[in-house]
Amino acid sequence: MQRSYFTLSILILASLLVSCANLQPQEVRALEGYRMPTDVPAPTALTQTAESEIASKIPPTDCPVTVPQDPAFTPPSPYDSLGFEGEFWFGSDSLWTAIRQDGIWYSLPHNPEGYTQKVFWWREGYVWTEEPQPDLNVTGERLDAFAPPLIASKATNAYAGDIGSAMLVGVDVPTLGCWKVTGKYKDAELSFVVWVAP
Repeated sequence: MQRSYFTLSILILASLLVSCANLQPQEVRALEGYRMPTDVPAPTALTQTAESEIASKIPPTDCPVTVPQDPAFTPPSPYDSLGFEGEFWFGSDSLWTAIRQDGIWYSLPHNPEGYTQKVFWWREGYVWTEEPQPDLNVTGERLDAFAPPLIASKATNAYAGDIGSAMLVGVDVPTLGCWKVTGKYKDAELSFVVWVAP
């Protein structure tokens, strides 16, 4: 009787070992499907355009974007009750503009000349109907690297309920980066710095 139990135990044990041995290759084969191929080609180098599109939307510490004045500039009436959400007034009664709170121009339309932006300028006493083509000159230079200068259109007049009587200039910024924009009108000059991002 003991010999029967012993023989039966050996048969059961052998059967279990054979079953486990049969499972092992199946598990290994199943894992093969999850392995990463080793012959993946190396990534291609980024083009200059692709690199510029990856540029950060956060201004680097060496780009001194313009922040609100201290104390904050408040334009004369009726402009003190006007303005754009997310922007602050910057300048003086002689010449001021509106700048984004974060100091970033992003998602701008792109054309062969660069990234396009509209910049509004104001001056106390400017009347859009009396000077339809104001003698406002706008220039710009990149501060963090060499780039061609900013391209600015001739100034035109503008009027709307939320901006009042203003001067408008379209600019094309040739590259992304840190840009200083300067406006000159009559005896006044005003500069500000923005980070131009993708």
